[in-house]
Amino acid sequence: MKTTKLLRRTLSLFFIIFPVIVFAQATEEDIKQANNPLAKIKTFNVHNYYIPSMYGSEDLHANQTMLRYAQPIGNVLVRATLPFETLTNPAYDPAVSDSKKYYTGLSDLQIFAAYVFPIKNIKGIIGAGPLFVAPTATETELGEGKWQAGLSFIAFMPENPLFQYGALITWQISFAGDDDKKDVDRLIFQPFGMWQIGGGVYVRSAPFWTFDLEDGGINIPFSLGIGKVTKVQNLVFNLFIEPQYSAINYKYDNGARFQLFSGINMQF
Repeated sequence: MKTTKLLRRTLSLFFIIFPVIVFAQATEEDIKQANNPLAKIKTFNVHNYYIPSMYGSEDLHANQTMLRYAQPIGNVLVRATLPFETLTNPAYDPAVSDSKKYYTGLSDLQIFAAYVFPIKNIKGIIGAGPLFVAPTATETELGEGKWQAGLSFIAFMPENPLFQYGALITWQISFAGDDDKKDVDRLIFQPFGMWQIGGGVYVRSAPFWTFDLEDGGINIPFSLGIGKVTKVQNLVFNLFIEPQYSAINYKYDNGARFQLFSGINMQF
């Protein structure tokens, strides 16, 4: 897999779509809701992580595209994420006929349901609920091979017209699956903030901080990116790109050292 080719494709997609929607206008309410993970709106997202550098091996590179759909059902928000991943094989040997240069296919499906609590005295939104992971990977190397369950917690403060912030916390632990695969016990903390510049353009930061409770590994990236919220008829687009660099890594092999996070969120 040529990582430069993947990078060119990611950037090309961004710069082809961006000029098409950048001049369209969104209302203040559209902008406020566009980055709200608990908005009572049907949402379909396409996110991509281009990972040219990983800990553990200089030969490891990856690209992960995540298809994500969120559906509000009363006070419950159900969100499903299905990743499609490409991962290099550092043990590739061209002299071996069945040796693969890289693995590509589906990764593990994640679903969580967050009950959105009606809180009157706080100008924010809080949700919490169960989380479930199914081992749907089409290649052994692309998934964890474990059935997992856990909890999710989301907080979002959307009222400030210039600065919105919040956090997503998920915890998941394996309870069944491939005995040859490592058990999973993981906590992920995602702080996020959006600073509005004007005209739907905003500066953003939304890295995932990963804590491996099974082995004690830690991977903490920091990031800064830019996004644009716009509206075309009844469809709100949120387009962004965000470089992320891992400043802290302890015993977390295969964690991203650097990655380029980009995506398109669509609210109906």
